[in-house]
Amino acid sequence: MKYKFILENRGQYRLGKMCKILNVSRSGYHRYLKQKVSQRQRENQWLLEQIKNVYNRFRCVYGSPRIYKELRKTGIKCNKKRVVRIMRINGIKAKTKRRYKVTTNSGHNYPVSENILKQNFNAARPNEKWVSDITYVWTKQGWLYLVCIVDLYSRMIVGWTLDISLKSSMVITALKQAIVNRGENPGLIFHSDRGSQYASEEVKSFLRQKNIIQSMSRKGNCYDNAVAESFFHTIKSELISFELFNTRQEAKMKIFEYIEIFYNRYRSHSALNYFSPIDYEKKLNIKLVA
Repeated sequence: MKYKFILENRGQYRLGKMCKILNVSRSGYHRYLKQKVSQRQRENQWLLEQIKNVYNRFRCVYGSPRIYKELRKTGIKCNKKRVVRIMRINGIKAKTKRRYKVTTNSGHNYPVSENILKQNFNAARPNEKWVSDITYVWTKQGWLYLVCIVDLYSRMIVGWTLDISLKSSMVITALKQAIVNRGENPGLIFHSDRGSQYASEEVKSFLRQKNIIQSMSRKGNCYDNAVAESFFHTIKSELISFELFNTRQEAKMKIFEYIEIFYNRYRSHSALNYFSPIDYEKKLNIKLVA
């Protein structure tokens, strides 16, 4: 008889056991079941899913400002503060991490060029001003060094290269790639720090041949080359610091994919009103045609 009662009332029996485990009353559980999900809660849940989609699509590197802009681009009407609140409640935040290693050797005897750029990081057109810097990448096979050239007009990476040692030929390789991608532009300003790679006669001679004007930062002033350093902070925060590259080849492949596919084509930039570099330049072409 006892077992028959339990079988006939097994639902209530299990409910009672569950409530005891969770330390809640049966009446409280039934009140919870009767509660209706509000329209606001449904909207927040839907918006959370859209936020997660954008967050995952852009490699988990977007914070609330960029996610908000992406949502608006796709036609989703939402309040910026609401996006911030939902992301905070659900622990969604841009991954960021910094590591530093000195790559600039300014203790050399090469003559340095005048600072022509003078922290004027605005450009009226493409290929008017390029900035460049060098950083490091650690792999299990040893160090790699990355040279990048940024066009100040659209923040596009127009030339870059990786090598196993710091040498002047790296800069020339990146410059040649930039010229292939963008064409020769006599009078273009090429700005960098005072590192020996940039100050070498090899690089100076190449720039003279191409009628490119060299500019260098003042000694010890990191702000003079802030845009190039900002890009390196970005790629380290979003890729390099979170990867353990087994081989140099693996590092090259992933950095290629980041720069050429993600950064230049998709990643929005706050200085470009949240356009990607390539979309920003397409916008210029449309204006010129019109």
